[in-house]
Amino acid sequence: MKRKLVTAVAAASVLLGGGAAVAFADGDSSTGAAQAPAAEARTAARAGDAEKATTASKTGAKTGVTEAIAAALAHTPGTAVSADREDDGQGAGTWQVDVVKADGAEYAVTVSPDTGKVLGAHRDTDDDGDDDGRADLAALKGTTVDAREAVRAVAAKGTVNDVDLDDDAGAGVWSVDTAGGGEWLVDARTGEVTQDLDD
Repeated sequence: MKRKLVTAVAAASVLLGGGAAVAFADGDSSTGAAQAPAAEARTAARAGDAEKATTASKTGAKTGVTEAIAAALAHTPGTAVSADREDDGQGAGTWQVDVVKADGAEYAVTVSPDTGKVLGAHRDTDDDGDDDGRADLAALKGTTVDAREAVRAVAAKGTVNDVDLDDDAGAGVWSVDTAGGGEWLVDARTGEVTQDLDD
């Protein structure tokens, strides 16, 4: 009798396209909990696709700014302090993400807009040969909103083309530019978004 029940439940699960019935037939009561993260992952993936579409669709890129930042940080761990699309030269169209390491060394990481893969990275110094990353780290000290979160905060206002620490607006403020000329300031402590009317 038990074998017939398991067979019937397995057949029903095939017809329904789900694996939950097979797991219940085996007596695994933890399946519901195991499937919840999978459902959350699918929802997150859909949300990620929506964000990707928001930050990349109008530029023709398959990789949005948040994906470019994530790829750059996976390649060169540190703090992303800016990300933008190169608009001229050999790297036109690629994302350039500036990453500062804990010692203040700043690296420019180039990310493909089509594949999201890192194409290269080099140490970036100013005209005097010095790193200026320490000032960026000091400006972000005690903040909770990073570059990707600043992009997410502004994404509903349009396709994000650029995110950067705003030296003019004071310490701990992100400047985020959207397609069509929209410019926004995001407080790196509170996440509050205001329109940048100075430019």
